[in-house]
Amino acid sequence: MLDVAIIGAGPTGLSCAIEAMRSSLQCLVFDKGSICDSIRRFPVNMTFFSTPEQLELGGVPFTTPNVRPTRQEALQYYRIVAQRLGIPLQLYTRVDRVSKKDDAFVIETERGTWHARTVIIATGYFDHTNRLGIEGEELPHVRHYYTEPFEYSGMRVLVVGGKNSAVETALDLWRHGASVELVHRRPTLGESVKYWLKPDIENRIRNGEIRAHFSTVVRRIVPGAVLLERTTDGITWWHECDFVLLQIGYRPDAAFLRRCGVEVDQRTLIPRYDPATFETNVPGLYVAGSVMCGCETWNIFIENGRAHARPIVASIRQRLGASEHSAGVQQAWGA
Repeated sequence: MLDVAIIGAGPTGLSCAIEAMRSSLQCLVFDKGSICDSIRRFPVNMTFFSTPEQLELGGVPFTTPNVRPTRQEALQYYRIVAQRLGIPLQLYTRVDRVSKKDDAFVIETERGTWHARTVIIATGYFDHTNRLGIEGEELPHVRHYYTEPFEYSGMRVLVVGGKNSAVETALDLWRHGASVELVHRRPTLGESVKYWLKPDIENRIRNGEIRAHFSTVVRRIVPGAVLLERTTDGITWWHECDFVLLQIGYRPDAAFLRRCGVEVDQRTLIPRYDPATFETNVPGLYVAGSVMCGCETWNIFIENGRAHARPIVASIRQRLGASEHSAGVQQAWGA
Protein backbone atom coordinates (compact mmCIF):
# COMPACT_ATOMS: atom_id res chain seq x y z
CA MET A 1 0.00 0.00 0.00
CA LEU A 2 1.56 3.26 -1.17
CA ASP A 3 0.97 6.49 0.68
CA VAL A 4 0.99 8.41 -2.59
CA ALA A 5 0.73 7.26 -6.21
CA ILE A 6 1.89 9.97 -8.61
CA ILE A 7 0.83 9.72 -12.24
CA GLY A 8 3.20 11.59 -14.52
CA ALA A 9 7.02 11.73 -14.36
CA GLY A 10 7.40 15.25 -15.68
CA PRO A 11 8.87 18.11 -13.62
CA THR A 12 5.64 18.55 -11.62
CA GLY A 13 5.32 14.83 -10.86
CA LEU A 14 8.97 14.65 -9.84
CA SER A 15 8.51 17.70 -7.63
CA CYS A 16 5.56 16.02 -5.89
CA ALA A 17 7.64 12.89 -5.35
CA ILE A 18 10.49 14.90 -3.84
CA GLU A 19 8.13 16.63 -1.42
CA ALA A 20 6.46 13.32 -0.50
CA MET A 21 9.80 11.64 0.16
CA ARG A 22 10.88 14.54 2.36
CA SER A 23 7.71 13.97 4.36
CA SER A 24 8.59 10.26 4.75
CA LEU A 25 5.67 9.18 2.58
CA GLN A 26 6.02 6.04 0.50
CA CYS A 27 5.43 7.04 -3.09
CA LEU A 28 5.78 5.71 -6.62
CA VAL A 29 5.77 7.73 -9.85
CA PHE A 30 4.05 6.18 -12.88
CA ASP A 31 4.55 7.26 -16.48
CA LYS A 32 3.55 5.73 -19.77
CA GLY A 33 6.95 6.75 -21.18
CA SER A 34 10.34 7.91 -19.98
CA ILE A 35 11.37 10.54 -17.42
CA CYS A 36 9.96 13.86 -18.68
CA ASP A 37 8.65 12.09 -21.76
CA SER A 38 6.88 15.20 -23.06
CA ILE A 39 10.11 17.22 -22.99
CA ARG A 40 11.85 14.35 -24.77
CA ARG A 41 9.35 14.75 -27.61
CA PHE A 42 9.82 18.52 -27.88
CA PRO A 43 11.60 19.82 -31.01
CA VAL A 44 15.24 18.77 -30.74
CA ASN A 45 16.56 22.33 -31.11
CA MET A 46 14.11 23.92 -28.67
CA THR A 47 15.29 26.50 -26.13
CA PHE A 48 13.26 27.11 -22.97
CA PHE A 49 11.79 30.53 -22.30
CA SER A 50 12.68 30.14 -18.60
CA THR A 51 16.07 30.54 -16.98
CA PRO A 52 17.69 27.48 -15.31
CA GLU A 53 16.83 28.44 -11.74
CA GLN A 54 13.14 28.59 -12.64
CA LEU A 55 13.28 24.93 -13.70
CA GLU A 56 15.19 23.56 -10.71
CA LEU A 57 13.80 20.81 -8.48
CA GLY A 58 14.69 19.62 -5.02
CA GLY A 59 17.49 22.08 -4.47
CA VAL A 60 19.65 20.43 -7.15
CA PRO A 61 21.39 23.23 -9.12
CA PHE A 62 20.66 23.40 -12.85
CA THR A 63 23.99 24.43 -14.32
CA THR A 64 24.35 25.52 -17.93
CA PRO A 65 26.58 28.01 -19.77
CA ASN A 66 23.50 29.33 -21.57
CA VAL A 67 21.13 32.04 -20.38
CA ARG A 68 18.25 29.71 -21.22
CA PRO A 69 18.62 25.94 -21.20
CA THR A 70 18.03 23.68 -24.17
CA ARG A 71 15.78 20.66 -24.37
CA GLN A 72 18.78 18.33 -24.12
CA GLU A 73 20.11 20.12 -21.04
CA ALA A 74 16.72 19.92 -19.34
CA LEU A 75 16.41 16.20 -20.04
CA GLN A 76 19.85 15.56 -18.61
CA TYR A 77 19.10 17.70 -15.57
CA TYR A 78 15.82 15.98 -14.68
CA ARG A 79 17.40 12.56 -15.17
CA ILE A 80 20.15 13.51 -12.72
CA VAL A 81 17.59 14.83 -10.21
CA ALA A 82 15.62 11.57 -10.32
CA GLN A 83 18.79 9.49 -10.00
CA ARG A 84 20.49 11.56 -7.31
CA LEU A 85 17.42 11.83 -5.10
CA GLY A 86 16.41 8.21 -5.64
CA ILE A 87 12.90 8.95 -6.84
CA PRO A 88 11.01 5.62 -7.21
CA LEU A 89 9.81 5.32 -10.81
CA GLN A 90 7.52 2.92 -12.66
CA LEU A 91 8.22 3.95 -16.25
CA TYR A 92 6.62 2.75 -19.49
CA THR A 93 3.52 1.84 -17.51
CA ARG A 94 0.27 3.38 -18.72
CA VAL A 95 -2.33 4.01 -16.03
CA ASP A 96 -5.77 3.22 -17.43
CA ARG A 97 -7.96 4.10 -14.48
CA VAL A 98 -7.92 5.13 -10.84
CA SER A 99 -10.87 4.06 -8.70
CA LYS A 100 -11.60 4.36 -5.02
CA LYS A 101 -12.40 1.27 -2.99
CA ASP A 102 -13.16 1.75 0.69
CA ASP A 103 -10.43 4.11 1.98
CA ALA A 104 -7.84 3.40 -0.73
CA PHE A 105 -7.33 3.83 -4.45
CA VAL A 106 -6.85 1.08 -7.00
CA ILE A 107 -4.42 2.08 -9.77
CA GLU A 108 -5.10 -0.09 -12.82
CA THR A 109 -2.25 -0.25 -15.33
CA GLU A 110 -1.23 -2.31 -18.31
CA ARG A 111 1.37 -3.98 -16.07
CA GLY A 112 -0.79 -4.81 -13.09
CA THR A 113 -2.58 -3.17 -10.19
CA TRP A 114 -1.25 -1.02 -7.35
CA HIS A 115 -2.97 0.34 -4.27
CA ALA A 116 -2.45 3.75 -2.68
CA ARG A 117 -3.99 5.83 0.06
CA THR A 118 -3.83 9.01 -2.04
CA VAL A 119 -3.20 9.86 -5.70
CA ILE A 120 -1.72 12.85 -7.52
CA ILE A 121 -2.45 13.25 -11.25
CA ALA A 122 0.29 15.31 -12.94
CA THR A 123 -0.08 14.20 -16.55
CA GLY A 124 0.12 17.61 -18.25
CA TYR A 125 -1.44 18.10 -21.67
CA PHE A 126 1.23 17.46 -24.33
CA ASP A 127 -0.11 14.02 -25.29
CA HIS A 128 -3.38 15.39 -26.63
CA THR A 129 -3.22 17.88 -29.47
CA ASN A 130 -6.06 20.16 -30.46
CA ARG A 131 -7.87 19.15 -33.60
CA LEU A 132 -9.28 21.15 -36.50
CA GLY A 133 -12.09 18.65 -36.97
CA ILE A 134 -11.87 18.69 -40.76
CA GLU A 135 -11.67 16.12 -43.53
CA GLY A 136 -8.14 14.87 -44.19
CA GLU A 137 -6.69 15.74 -40.78
CA GLU A 138 -5.50 12.17 -40.25
CA LEU A 139 -3.73 11.78 -43.62
CA PRO A 140 -0.09 10.54 -43.43
CA HIS A 141 1.43 13.86 -44.52
CA VAL A 142 -0.36 15.76 -41.74
CA ARG A 143 1.66 16.00 -38.52
CA HIS A 144 0.51 17.15 -35.07
CA TYR A 145 4.02 17.14 -33.59
CA TYR A 146 7.30 18.57 -34.83
CA THR A 147 10.68 17.19 -33.79
CA GLU A 148 13.42 18.12 -36.27
CA PRO A 149 13.70 19.84 -39.67
CA PHE A 150 15.74 17.52 -41.89
CA GLU A 151 12.78 15.36 -42.88
CA TYR A 152 11.29 18.40 -44.60
CA SER A 153 14.34 19.87 -46.36
CA GLY A 154 13.49 20.83 -49.94
CA MET A 155 9.77 20.26 -49.36
CA ARG A 156 6.76 22.59 -49.34
CA VAL A 157 5.46 22.80 -45.78
CA LEU A 158 2.34 24.53 -44.53
CA VAL A 159 2.52 25.39 -40.81
CA VAL A 160 -0.84 26.03 -39.14
CA GLY A 161 -0.85 28.22 -36.02
CA GLY A 162 0.39 31.59 -34.80
CA LYS A 163 1.91 31.08 -31.36
CA ASN A 164 5.32 29.93 -30.13
CA SER A 165 5.18 26.36 -31.45
CA ALA A 166 4.14 27.45 -34.94
CA VAL A 167 6.65 30.31 -35.10
CA GLU A 168 9.56 28.18 -33.88
CA THR A 169 8.63 25.42 -36.30
CA ALA A 170 8.37 27.78 -39.28
CA LEU A 171 11.73 29.40 -38.55
CA ASP A 172 13.50 26.09 -37.98
CA LEU A 173 12.11 24.65 -41.22
CA TRP A 174 13.07 27.75 -43.22
CA ARG A 175 16.63 27.69 -41.87
CA HIS A 176 16.99 24.06 -42.95
CA GLY A 177 15.92 24.38 -46.54
CA ALA A 178 12.15 23.95 -46.50
CA SER A 179 9.73 26.17 -48.40
CA VAL A 180 7.47 27.44 -45.61
CA GLU A 181 4.09 29.11 -45.51
CA LEU A 182 2.24 30.01 -42.30
CA VAL A 183 -1.54 30.00 -41.81
CA HIS A 184 -3.13 31.62 -38.77
CA ARG A 185 -6.82 32.17 -38.07
CA ARG A 186 -6.20 35.49 -36.33
CA PRO A 187 -5.13 38.80 -38.00
CA THR A 188 -1.74 38.88 -36.22
CA LEU A 189 0.70 36.57 -34.47
CA GLY A 190 -0.05 35.66 -30.87
CA GLU A 191 0.98 38.19 -28.21
CA SER A 192 2.74 35.44 -26.24
CA VAL A 193 5.33 34.76 -28.95
CA LYS A 194 8.80 34.87 -27.35
CA TYR A 195 10.32 38.31 -27.62
CA TRP A 196 13.44 37.07 -29.43
CA LEU A 197 11.36 35.12 -31.97
CA LYS A 198 8.86 37.82 -32.90
CA PRO A 199 11.24 40.16 -34.78
CA ASP A 200 12.82 37.13 -36.45
CA ILE A 201 9.55 35.79 -37.87
CA GLU A 202 8.32 39.28 -38.75
CA ASN A 203 11.50 39.95 -40.74
CA ARG A 204 11.17 36.62 -42.56
CA ILE A 205 7.56 37.44 -43.46
CA ARG A 206 8.43 41.01 -44.49
CA ASN A 207 11.22 39.74 -46.75
CA GLY A 208 8.99 37.12 -48.34
CA GLU A 209 11.16 34.28 -47.07
CA ILE A 210 8.18 32.87 -45.16
CA ARG A 211 4.78 33.69 -46.59
CA ALA A 212 2.02 34.23 -44.03
CA HIS A 213 -1.75 33.98 -44.47
CA PHE A 214 -3.50 35.73 -41.58
CA SER A 215 -7.25 35.62 -40.87
CA THR A 216 -7.18 32.33 -42.74
CA VAL A 217 -8.41 28.85 -41.80
CA VAL A 218 -7.94 25.36 -43.25
CA ARG A 219 -11.21 23.85 -44.48
CA ARG A 220 -10.06 20.55 -46.02
CA ILE A 221 -6.89 18.56 -46.55
CA VAL A 222 -6.20 16.20 -49.46
CA PRO A 223 -2.94 14.57 -50.61
CA GLY A 224 -0.76 17.38 -51.94
CA ALA A 225 -3.04 20.33 -51.15
CA VAL A 226 -5.22 22.11 -48.61
CA LEU A 227 -8.35 24.19 -49.06
CA LEU A 228 -7.89 27.60 -47.37
CA GLU A 229 -10.52 30.22 -46.59
CA ARG A 230 -9.89 33.87 -45.76
CA THR A 231 -12.31 34.73 -42.98
CA THR A 232 -12.49 38.45 -43.77
CA ASP A 233 -14.18 37.95 -47.15
CA GLY A 234 -14.90 34.21 -47.44
CA ILE A 235 -12.60 33.69 -50.46
CA THR A 236 -11.33 30.10 -50.75
CA TRP A 237 -8.45 28.62 -52.73
CA TRP A 238 -6.41 25.43 -52.97
CA HIS A 239 -2.82 25.63 -51.76
CA GLU A 240 -0.34 22.98 -52.87
CA CYS A 241 2.02 21.54 -50.24
CA ASP A 242 3.87 18.35 -49.39
CA PHE A 243 3.37 18.41 -45.61
CA VAL A 244 0.96 20.06 -43.18
CA LEU A 245 2.19 20.71 -39.64
CA LEU A 246 -0.63 21.52 -37.24
CA GLN A 247 0.84 23.55 -34.38
CA ILE A 248 -2.42 24.60 -32.78
CA GLY A 249 -1.93 23.66 -29.14
CA TYR A 250 -2.80 20.91 -26.70
CA ARG A 251 -5.35 19.95 -24.06
CA PRO A 252 -5.41 17.59 -21.05
CA ASP A 253 -6.81 14.08 -21.24
CA ALA A 254 -10.28 14.89 -19.93
CA ALA A 255 -11.49 11.34 -20.58
CA PHE A 256 -8.86 9.93 -18.21
CA LEU A 257 -9.78 12.44 -15.51
CA ARG A 258 -13.43 11.47 -15.83
CA ARG A 259 -12.54 7.76 -15.65
CA CYS A 260 -10.91 8.57 -12.32
CA GLY A 261 -14.13 10.19 -11.11
CA VAL A 262 -12.95 13.80 -11.44
CA GLU A 263 -15.55 16.30 -12.56
CA VAL A 264 -14.38 18.25 -15.62
CA ASP A 265 -15.93 21.42 -17.00
CA GLN A 266 -17.47 20.62 -20.36
CA ARG A 267 -16.32 23.87 -21.99
CA THR A 268 -12.93 24.65 -20.46
CA LEU A 269 -11.88 21.08 -19.53
CA ILE A 270 -10.69 22.43 -16.18
CA PRO A 271 -11.07 19.77 -13.47
CA ARG A 272 -12.90 20.55 -10.26
CA TYR A 273 -10.39 21.09 -7.43
CA ASP A 274 -9.81 23.06 -4.24
CA PRO A 275 -7.51 25.99 -5.15
CA ALA A 276 -5.85 25.83 -1.72
CA THR A 277 -5.02 22.10 -1.62
CA PHE A 278 -5.56 21.00 -5.27
CA GLU A 279 -7.74 18.14 -4.03
CA THR A 280 -10.45 17.21 -6.55
CA ASN A 281 -14.06 16.31 -5.91
CA VAL A 282 -12.75 12.78 -5.21
CA PRO A 283 -11.41 12.92 -1.62
CA GLY A 284 -7.73 11.98 -1.56
CA LEU A 285 -7.21 12.49 -5.31
CA TYR A 286 -5.26 15.59 -6.33
CA VAL A 287 -4.28 17.31 -9.56
CA ALA A 288 -0.98 19.14 -10.07
CA GLY A 289 0.67 21.15 -12.82
CA SER A 290 -0.70 21.93 -16.24
CA VAL A 291 -3.34 19.17 -16.23
CA MET A 292 -5.29 21.65 -14.09
CA CYS A 293 -5.53 24.39 -16.71
CA GLY A 294 -7.81 22.64 -19.21
CA CYS A 295 -7.83 24.47 -22.53
CA GLU A 296 -6.18 27.51 -20.94
CA THR A 297 -2.71 26.04 -21.36
CA TRP A 298 -0.97 29.40 -21.11
CA ASN A 299 -1.64 29.63 -17.34
CA ILE A 300 0.54 26.86 -15.89
CA PHE A 301 4.14 25.98 -16.78
CA ILE A 302 7.02 24.14 -15.14
CA GLU A 303 7.87 27.27 -13.13
CA ASN A 304 4.57 27.50 -11.25
CA GLY A 305 3.49 23.86 -11.63
CA ARG A 306 6.37 22.61 -9.47
CA ALA A 307 5.11 24.84 -6.63
CA HIS A 308 1.92 22.78 -6.36
CA ALA A 309 3.83 19.94 -4.67
CA ARG A 310 4.15 21.58 -1.26
CA PRO A 311 0.46 22.38 -0.53
CA ILE A 312 -0.61 19.04 -2.00
CA VAL A 313 1.74 17.02 0.20
CA ALA A 314 0.81 19.15 3.22
CA SER A 315 -2.84 18.26 2.60
CA ILE A 316 -1.95 14.59 2.16
CA ARG A 317 -0.01 14.55 5.41
CA GLN A 318 -2.98 16.06 7.20
CA ARG A 319 -5.36 13.57 5.57
CA LEU A 320 -3.21 10.53 6.37
CA GLY A 321 -2.55 11.77 9.89
CA ALA A 322 -6.26 12.15 10.51
CA SER A 323 -6.85 8.70 9.04
CA GLU A 324 -4.25 7.13 11.32
CA HIS A 325 -5.75 8.93 14.34
CA SER A 326 -9.22 7.66 13.42
CA ALA A 327 -7.91 4.12 13.04
CA GLY A 328 -6.21 4.37 16.42
CA VAL A 329 -9.41 5.55 18.08
CA GLN A 330 -11.38 2.72 16.51
CA GLN A 331 -8.80 0.20 17.65
CA ALA A 332 -8.95 1.61 21.20
CA TRP A 333 -12.74 1.41 21.24
CA GLY A 334 -12.59 -2.12 19.90
CA ALA A 335 -10.20 -3.10 22.67
